[in-house]
Amino acid sequence: MARTTVPLTLDLLDALDAPCRTCLFWEREPVQRQGLSPAERAREKEAWVSEVLREWGSCGRVAVVDGTPVGYLVYAPAAFVPGAAAFPTAPVSADAVLLTTAWIDPAHTGGGLGRLLVQGMARDLVGRDGVRAVEAFARTGGTAPSGHAECVVPADFLARVGFKTHRPHPRTPRMRMEMRSLVTWRGEMEAAWERIVGAVRRPAPAPAPVPREARSPRP
Repeated sequence: MARTTVPLTLDLLDALDAPCRTCLFWEREPVQRQGLSPAERAREKEAWVSEVLREWGSCGRVAVVDGTPVGYLVYAPAAFVPGAAAFPTAPVSADAVLLTTAWIDPAHTGGGLGRLLVQGMARDLVGRDGVRAVEAFARTGGTAPSGHAECVVPADFLARVGFKTHRPHPRTPRMRMEMRSLVTWRGEMEAAWERIVGAVRRPAPAPAPVPREARSPRP
């Protein structure tokens, strides 16, 4: 089974069969998303992704298994995420990017794709000016602002991939992963890749010389 992550694009967003595909909880203020049809919400989602890609850069990773997109996560500066204002633990720290959405097809959960997506995020964010951390509003139970529990990343998942509580709250704590942790992850991944590449490229050892006495005598 081939597994990888690739940058989020509009084509890949359209290919994802995700319930959050037409959700605007993070991307638009409540008054802007009310009364929109599913098709209108899908267009607004695409417009948001296009805006962030154009003005800031890569803002998501897509998990691909055997050529099929099966999960994704989205992140952006808080200035692009008006929905974050709904949380009692807002605002996001000035030196952090906000992780908003993380979704994996239920048929592919439990296989480490979430961690793979976070590693892909690390590759995107390490070295970006002014970014010292990634933060996320988490949920500790089944509730979230305005009842959008499915739109908020579970706290236990964030804790498993390296986030720590930055501002406590009984239902929606704000969690944070320092960039130095992402740097460590990237270094470990690159070192592992170099070991793999080195093993593939390493030439076969030369045959041992034949002892003189074992050589066939000349005719």
